[in-house]
Amino acid sequence: MSAERLGVPLIDASSHVCAVVVARIGDTLLVTPALRALRAAAGRLTVLVHPQRVDVLRHLDFIDELGTITKRSAWLRAWLSRGRYDAAFCWGREPALLNYCLRAGRRSVAFDYPEFAGIHSDALLRVAVPAESSLHAVRERALLVGAAGIATDDERLAYAVTDAERAWARDWLAQNLPAGARPFVGLQLFSFPTKAHRDWSVGRFIELARLLCQHYPGAHLIVLGDDHARQRSTPLLEALPGRVSVAAGSLSLRESAALMQQLDVYVGVDTGPTHIAGALGIPMVALYHPRYPGRNLMPLDNPRCTMIEAIEAPDGGMDRVPVEQVWAAVRDRLDGGGA
Repeated sequence: MSAERLGVPLIDASSHVCAVVVARIGDTLLVTPALRALRAAAGRLTVLVHPQRVDVLRHLDFIDELGTITKRSAWLRAWLSRGRYDAAFCWGREPALLNYCLRAGRRSVAFDYPEFAGIHSDALLRVAVPAESSLHAVRERALLVGAAGIATDDERLAYAVTDAERAWARDWLAQNLPAGARPFVGLQLFSFPTKAHRDWSVGRFIELARLLCQHYPGAHLIVLGDDHARQRSTPLLEALPGRVSVAAGSLSLRESAALMQQLDVYVGVDTGPTHIAGALGIPMVALYHPRYPGRNLMPLDNPRCTMIEAIEAPDGGMDRVPVEQVWAAVRDRLDGGGA
């Protein structure tokens, strides 16, 4: 159905629109193409995210106001924001968030999740949830703005590094890496613990790192990620003494992203920093588990990304991806030009 038939006003240059995005780092970034399209059609865009994700969207030029919201704070914000927006878009499954949108916006748009079955409003446009893995994740999220008649033509993920952050990253490299080291190779060894099946084993990364150091005598490896990654990176450090620096666990999200922008190539498993790398547009090799197909998660409109999917099989997971395949992709990215 069209937005007009369902009573949802078309967004125009005078509209003040709100977008509620409460999700993990990667899922937040996957909404950015839809947010960009929404702002291009509206006069003003306010985006509300979880407090732990606000840094993901800082400094984006298509967001006029960036704030925070949680399922617990939504009820209070709803009372304070009643009727503030011409339209509100809800990317999330929590009823409290949708109720906020319905109170704060004159019209609201959300996916028709089962969690919302008990919510009834003539001001709500429900968008059918597509079948699992039937669409790229960016295009799936863009269905909400599409329901309001807005096309998402630019499907690139968005992340903005400031000049000050860029200068900080260059200084970090100068202080922490040997003089003359190059190329800089970033490694995201682990996904988060509850998705450990998406990891390529540390042994495989060690094999890849040895090939890199043999072929590029000045290469230096930088381990990225959280404190979990820092604690588990010891085997790599011991296998290649003097060739590895660990940034994991010691940097903020924005510092880590600024450092990633300076890399000559990024190699990582499917997790938030890999989406950041895709948004930055740096040369990258991304490894995906067959349950989460890379064809549905890899950065779109990014010719500097090589996507590798593990083969679905009952007797193996990510380690079915051969080192030789990843090495060939990394070498191709490095020989084709650095960041």
